[in-house]
Amino acid sequence: MRMMMRKIKFTAMLVCLVVGLQGFAQQKSILGTEKLNKYVSYFNAIDTESVKNFVPNGQAFDWLSENIPLFECPDTTLEQNYYYRWWTFRKHLVKTPEGFIFTEFIEPVKHAGKYNSISCALGHHIYEGRWLKNTSYSKDYIKFWLYHADVGQSKQRFHQFSSWVDDAVYQNYLVKPDLEFLKEILPALDADYAKWEKERQLKTGLFWQNDVKDGMEESISGSRKDQNMRPTINSYMYGNAIALANIAGLLKDETLTQKYQVKSNQLKQLVQDSLWNSKSAFFETKLQKGGLANVREAIGFIPWEFNLPDDAPKYAKAWNQLLDTAGFKAPWGLTTAERRNPTFRTRGSGHSCEWDGALWPFASAQTLKGLSNLLVNYKNHGKMTSEIFYQELHQYAASHIKNGKPYIGEYQDEKTGEWLKGDNPRSSFYNHSTFNDLIINDLIGFKPRADNILELFPLIPKGKWDWFALDHLSYHDKTITLIWDKTGKKYNKGKGFLIYVDGKQIYQAKELKPVRVPMN
Repeated sequence: MRMMMRKIKFTAMLVCLVVGLQGFAQQKSILGTEKLNKYVSYFNAIDTESVKNFVPNGQAFDWLSENIPLFECPDTTLEQNYYYRWWTFRKHLVKTPEGFIFTEFIEPVKHAGKYNSISCALGHHIYEGRWLKNTSYSKDYIKFWLYHADVGQSKQRFHQFSSWVDDAVYQNYLVKPDLEFLKEILPALDADYAKWEKERQLKTGLFWQNDVKDGMEESISGSRKDQNMRPTINSYMYGNAIALANIAGLLKDETLTQKYQVKSNQLKQLVQDSLWNSKSAFFETKLQKGGLANVREAIGFIPWEFNLPDDAPKYAKAWNQLLDTAGFKAPWGLTTAERRNPTFRTRGSGHSCEWDGALWPFASAQTLKGLSNLLVNYKNHGKMTSEIFYQELHQYAASHIKNGKPYIGEYQDEKTGEWLKGDNPRSSFYNHSTFNDLIINDLIGFKPRADNILELFPLIPKGKWDWFALDHLSYHDKTITLIWDKTGKKYNKGKGFLIYVDGKQIYQAKELKPVRVPMN
C-alpha cells in the first residue's frame, strides 16, 4: 500500500513538473526573437562598422538575445529605438585587462583615460546596463572606476567629471541583488564620497563645480574657473548620500547609515534654501561672484532625478516651463536652457560643445527621469501628466535620426534636428544618455525593490495602447514577463494586465494600473 502511494505521489509530482515546464516553455514564447533579428539585421546593414569591440555586429543578435529584455508596442518609433539603443549600447562594451568597461565615444578621443574610458556618463551607463542579464559587465565597470581608472594616469580620471555613481550602484543592486559585491566596494564608495567633499565642498556645505567638469561646458550659468554651486553636483551628491545610507542599511552598518542620512538631510535643505529662485520658480546655479544666475536651465530639473525637492506646489511649478515654447519646449525636443534667455544659443563659435540651449540626449534623459519621479513619487504634479511624459519620450525617440536612418549623436539643433557635430565620426553611436531604462523603469514603470515585492507604476496614458509586452526581463534571479492585452486577442493569454514570474502567472487585472504583488 505504501509503495503504491509513493508511486502515485511520484507520478503526481512528475505531472506537475511537466505541466510547469510546459507552462514555462509556452511563456518563454510570448515574444520570440524574430523581431529582434529583423531590427539587428537592418541596423547591421546600414553600418560600416569602423570600430569593433567585444561584440561585433556579426555577433550582435546572439549577444542581445541572451542579455536584453524583449519589447513590443504599438508605437513603432519607441519600439525601433528601444532595439537601436541596445544595439548601439553593446558596441561600447570593451574587454580590457582590468575587466569590462563601457565607452562613451566609439572612436578614441584625446580627453579619455585608459581604454578610451570617460566617467561623465557613468551613471547613465549603469542605469542602462542594470537591465542586462549578465551582471558581470556592470560589476567590472564599477570596479574599474573605483580601483583602476586613476592608476598609472597623469591626472585623475574618475573625478574628471561629476558623478552619481553611488546612486547608480544602489539602483543596479535593486535589479540584481548581490550583498557580497556591495560589502566589497562600500569602503571604496565611502572614501570616494569623502574625496569629493575634500575637493568640491564649500564651508557652506554646498558643492561647487565648473560646467566643463559637469560635462556641460559653455552653459549660460557656467564657468570653467569659478566655483559655482550648481544643481547638478549638489543633486548628485544628495543622491549618492541617500544611496550610501541605503547600502549601509542593507549591510547593517548603523554608524555609516546615520552618517549619510545626516549628510543627505543637510544637503537637501541647502539646495532648497540656496539654489531655489522664488522669483523664477526654478532651481538655479548660485554664482561664486554672488547671487543666483537668473536663468532657467535643464539642470534645474535634476533635483527630481533623485527625489530631492519637498512635495510642495511651489517646487512643482518649475515643471510648467516644460510646456512653454519660451521655456524648454522646442520642435525637436527639450532644450538645455530656456529659449527666452537673450544669450540662448549664442556660443556656437567657441568650444563647439555648447550647453546654452541645444538638445543634448544626456540632459533629455535626466529631465525625463525627473518628470517620471515627479509623477510617481509626488502628489503635487503642477501641470504635468503621463500624457506629457509620453509625448516627450516619444519626441526623444523620434530625434534619433539622421538622413532618414537611426542615429544617436552628441547634440542637436532644437528647430531642425540637425546633429551639430555633423559627420564627425566620434559622434556616431554616442553613449552619453539612457533610453531603454526610461522605457523599462519609467514608461512601463518597473520599479526595482530590495524585497520580494514586484512593483509597477506604468506611465502609459490611459487608452493610448491596447497592447504591449516586455519579456525575458532578468530581475532578482527570476525571469519576468509583463503583458497588457486589452481584448485578449493579441497574445491569447487572457484580457488585461498580466504578470508572469518564471513562467507562472502571479497577477491579472482588467486595467493597466499601478500594482504591488509578491513574486511568490
